Amino acid sequence: MTLALDPAAQDLLFREARTANTFTDEPVTEEQVQAIYDLVKYGPTAFNQTPLRVVLVRSAEARERLVKHMAEGNAAKTATAPLVAILAADNEFHEELPQLLPHFPQAKDMFFSERPVREQSAAMNAALQAAYFIIGIRAAGLAAGPMTGLDFAGVQKEFLDDDHTPLMVVNIGKPGEDAWFPRSPRLAYDDVVTTV
Repeated sequence: MTLALDPAAQDLLFREARTANTFTDEPVTEEQVQAIYDLVKYGPTAFNQTPLRVVLVRSAEARERLVKHMAEGNAAKTATAPLVAILAADNEFHEELPQLLPHFPQAKDMFFSERPVREQSAAMNAALQAAYFIIGIRAAGLAAGPMTGLDFAGVQKEFLDDDHTPLMVVNIGKPGEDAWFPRSPRLAYDDVVTTV
């Protein structure tokens, strides 16, 4: 076997996992979300930065506010998912770098003093962390329904501020009946990998 990860775990995280479109009404607990974060926070990022911010949308009032910003095809499933998370990039992540990179605290000012540089780095590294977060949801035995069909400006205005850029909304829970579309094709190794 070439991979160290058990085949059942490989299936759980990748081969059998899909984007869920329906969920049961079983709640997603705070403890589950904490366990997911405590696992995925170890995923690598540039300069050990941690720009991902997660807004858990639990209350009915907040859910209504979010649903009005979702694309038509995403509104109903967002309204009924047990838990919804808004994943965003913190463009002021550099303020934490002295704590997160204690052996190189000057990185904060040396590399990230300009806002456009921070925004680019925050977007890339928060997207990496968002991917880890989705894998963590799967590792918890839950399903994720990540979506980018939404009014980003509306979500930012409603739930965030000018220093936070929304990346996606993720529905979270136990998959419901007919949760999956058929598996879509993937590119083969030779279509993606070249050796130089």
